[in-house]
Amino acid sequence: MGHPRRFLALAATASFAFAACSGGGASTAPSSAASAGAPSAVASAAGSTAPSAAALDEVRLQLQWAPQAQFAGYFAAEEQGYFEAAGLKVTILDGGPDVIPQAVGSAADGPEFTISWVPKVLEAREGTPASDLVDIAQIFQRSGTLSVSWKDSNITTPADFKGKKVGAWGFGNEFEVTAAAKKAGLNEGTDYTKVTQPFDMTLLLSKQIDVAEAMIYNEYAQVLEAKNPETGELNKPTDLNVINYNDVGTAMLQDALFARASWLAEAGNEDIATRFLKASFQGWIYCRANPADCVQYTVNAGSTLGAGHQAWMMNEINPLVWPSPNGIGMMDPAEWQQTVDVALAAGIIKAAPPAEAFRTDLATAALAGITDDAKGADFKKGEVQVTEGGN
Repeated sequence: MGHPRRFLALAATASFAFAACSGGGASTAPSSAASAGAPSAVASAAGSTAPSAAALDEVRLQLQWAPQAQFAGYFAAEEQGYFEAAGLKVTILDGGPDVIPQAVGSAADGPEFTISWVPKVLEAREGTPASDLVDIAQIFQRSGTLSVSWKDSNITTPADFKGKKVGAWGFGNEFEVTAAAKKAGLNEGTDYTKVTQPFDMTLLLSKQIDVAEAMIYNEYAQVLEAKNPETGELNKPTDLNVINYNDVGTAMLQDALFARASWLAEAGNEDIATRFLKASFQGWIYCRANPADCVQYTVNAGSTLGAGHQAWMMNEINPLVWPSPNGIGMMDPAEWQQTVDVALAAGIIKAAPPAEAFRTDLATAALAGITDDAKGADFKKGEVQVTEGGN
């Protein structure tokens, strides 16, 4: 679930903020070669000046996890005034280990907008009662899920899980890992031992498991930010084997914006949703061009992650969003179908979802009001310096 992070030395809530579902101390802030400048907040969705506070439509956004750079685009939309220019007052609700965003967002009195992973919502749509959440904007264009192991474990593909202790999260965050094992012909409990790992990398670092699930923007960095006790130096990528589920074929769509079909059906709410999407897209465009600012906005939103770790995260989040070949927020039908196919094959869902489980008309309308580059075809990932402990 976006999932997130960090070390036991932090307070309990901070350590949970490292969970997946997923800074200044690094001296090298994330950089981007994107040429697009920050979108202007002068005009509202209708092209007029920002409305007065009394005229703002109030909506809520449920985060998938605690504040971190995974959600930086929404923090930027707030800080840069894009939400207000769109006629909205947005209350951003923290997630965390005790929050199931797709459940919160499915409630009749729940938030108007929810961030969640697609397979989790597909599963919820088959629940009792069934969720009516609809994917209205697919923000992440690719998966950030990895499985990480030490080089001497010789685990380079899911087939190598055989006979191993395989770490994976619960709560639906493990779907890509278990689906890949199943695709390789391995059965949990007989061919490999699945260990439900905490939302950090302690079990891998202490070598209690052979391979661990990690988000590229979070837990993978935790391993690199830790010292190798034998050398006294930070771990290096060359010390590790990494399985990327985009390469394996069991990657599933992750962070998307959802709204309830019942809420969207009420008069005026499609217009509100379109304005919300436009402002959110502008926020992500801003973060593409100004990642260091967005790290600070994330800190302002209450993140307790170290500056170095936040810089890493922002630098890895941007490539999950950019490039967006059809425009930010637009669904790639092939990626949707792969998500459905993997979910069906893994037994996550019993039947293919109906066509109305996602819609692109609202994102299309939102993009029509944006004059800045909404595709980021020329985006180049920056570089950041790994810092001990992510500080």
